[in-house]
Amino acid sequence: MLTLPISALSYAAASLGYFVLFILLVTSWRGKFYGILLAIACITSSLWAANISAQSYWGYPSIFSIEILEIIKNLSWSLFLIILLGPFQKNESKSSTLKLKSSVIGILLLYLAAIFTVIYSQDTKGVFSGGYQTDYLVSVIMPLIGMILIEQYYRNTPVDQRWGIKFFCLGIGGFFVYDFFLFSDALLLGKVNTDIWDARGWVNLLTVPLVGLSAARNPKWSVGISLSRQILFYSSTLFGAAVYLLAMAGVGYYIRLSGGTWGTVLQLTFLFGAIVLLLVILSSGTTRSWLKVFISKNFYSYNYDYREEWLRFTRTLSEESLELRTRVIKSLAQLVESPAGILWYKSEQGEFKLTASWNFSLKTQDIADHSNDEFCQFLNQKRWVIDLGEYRLHPQKYSGLALPSWVLANEKLRLIIPLILNNELVGFIALAEPRSIIKLNWEVRDLLWVASTQATSYLVQYEVTTALSLARQFESFNRMSTFVVHDIKNLIFQLSLLLTNAEKHKENPEFQKDMMETVSFSVNKMQRLLEKLNSDHETVKTECVFLDQLLRQIVQRKLICEPQPSLDISDEKLMVKADLTRLERVIGHLIQNAIEATSKTGFVKIELSKNEDKALIKIEDNGHGMSEAFIKNKLFRPFETTKTAGMGIGVFESKEYISELGGQLEVSSREFIGTIFLITLPLMENQKGI
Repeated sequence: MLTLPISALSYAAASLGYFVLFILLVTSWRGKFYGILLAIACITSSLWAANISAQSYWGYPSIFSIEILEIIKNLSWSLFLIILLGPFQKNESKSSTLKLKSSVIGILLLYLAAIFTVIYSQDTKGVFSGGYQTDYLVSVIMPLIGMILIEQYYRNTPVDQRWGIKFFCLGIGGFFVYDFFLFSDALLLGKVNTDIWDARGWVNLLTVPLVGLSAARNPKWSVGISLSRQILFYSSTLFGAAVYLLAMAGVGYYIRLSGGTWGTVLQLTFLFGAIVLLLVILSSGTTRSWLKVFISKNFYSYNYDYREEWLRFTRTLSEESLELRTRVIKSLAQLVESPAGILWYKSEQGEFKLTASWNFSLKTQDIADHSNDEFCQFLNQKRWVIDLGEYRLHPQKYSGLALPSWVLANEKLRLIIPLILNNELVGFIALAEPRSIIKLNWEVRDLLWVASTQATSYLVQYEVTTALSLARQFESFNRMSTFVVHDIKNLIFQLSLLLTNAEKHKENPEFQKDMMETVSFSVNKMQRLLEKLNSDHETVKTECVFLDQLLRQIVQRKLICEPQPSLDISDEKLMVKADLTRLERVIGHLIQNAIEATSKTGFVKIELSKNEDKALIKIEDNGHGMSEAFIKNKLFRPFETTKTAGMGIGVFESKEYISELGGQLEVSSREFIGTIFLITLPLMENQKGI
């Protein structure tokens, strides 16, 4: 059995250590010239150790001379130390500067002479095999130079800055001292001590964390090279998948060897299951989120690649597949890897209401619970991004915060982000627990705050644009009414002409037939026009209205329709204060809609009942119903209708007038099953509590 030599393992460990430090330098920190030299010194040391490990393992000279790599390694560290010494000489005299330049030139000439000496002194017997006094002398001089540079660097560093470089001086000075001891011993005895030589790799490995710690304490040592987070993400994913597949292949091979006659079958089954598991893991949003957060935390100074995040934020806000309010939720949720969220927005009445959601649903009772005044005042005054996880553990950090019931009832909520514009709270967004663990530090809070400010401006502009568009639609509607009036005048003219000719031709059967057709056409046309027009200029007459009588009158007029509506009155003599004509039109429109949406074999039910101090009118049908999207986005908006001849203002007017009366209009519907409209109206004062 082939065994791994101690020296090969020792130097392989050192090579791996320096390589890891090199990777950390080029991916974690940012800087300029110092970091580049430090990274070069690390990768040179890694190649030097790898070369010795390879030669120790295979037992024959490699294509690279160890002596040459030894010189290059020491030269790279010496150059780094010389560059570090440079700033301390700026305030010195010209003579000191000349001495420094002379010293640098002298050191470079010594290393150049060392390279030529090694090239002309080595033979084919190997490296440091004994008897090569010139090589050993060169190898003693190089660590001696390094020790002198380390001493000068530490002594010239101000006392208050030495905490940042002491570990570096200890580590690099340590392996220079060890090399000096190694080659001094070889120079005296004429050969290298194999035990000291083998331990040298481990000694170099111990210096790696010391150098890394000092590099972390000195930002100017960091390198200017940075890897794209996406490249690192996909590379890490690919590397992890490769390691996983290799491990699974090894396990599968073992299963085949130990499975007997079933070995091949078990191996194939296991490998198939392992591949399926890998695909499931790679397609998991939680896994991707965790890996992104892990890379950002451990390989970069900042958690975010702000350019990429802002581009993604802008793209999400510009998507056309989702409504703007939903896009705002999604854009903010993506910043913290949250899978869902809801938006509460301030209405014209000053109440904060649930207006949009993304992958999130609340119960009906939660939706009815408007956010309380104390909670909104807290958001408006503090303008904090609230971490609900932190609040549950340390509520004293949010002194004065009173959470609404819907927040307390949903433990999967994690963040609440206020939407502020012009120093006024216009809404807030609640986000679900992120897929991966995210610490809500200053960086995350600042990013959420800036992004929410941008998103708020989008929302406010959207609301203003919508209101302006609505005003223009009403203006257009008013202009349209002018043409309707013109049509009515034409109808009046026709009827007047008919009346004028009636005395002369009333006995004529043909005239009688034409008269009936004309009158029928005129009546039907005027009736359709009147039902569709919104009488904005009619005189409002508020009076006491008996709901049972009103409903009976409406249903009586609808009996000519199919299906005929049925009426069930549980409580008689319920009175509300309203405009009789307008309330009749509103309820009649909803009943007419139910009839038109239902087949002749279906049913339309109207029920009147009382609940405490409110009257309830329920209109139910088993017609074609409406989709959730239509109810949410179009039902209560003017000029939105599914009818080919409709104007789309009936349900809008119904909701508006019922709200004016202090009531509510709610709807629940399922496609191909039916619809229920529920009207809630406040009873008159003398009927409350009866």
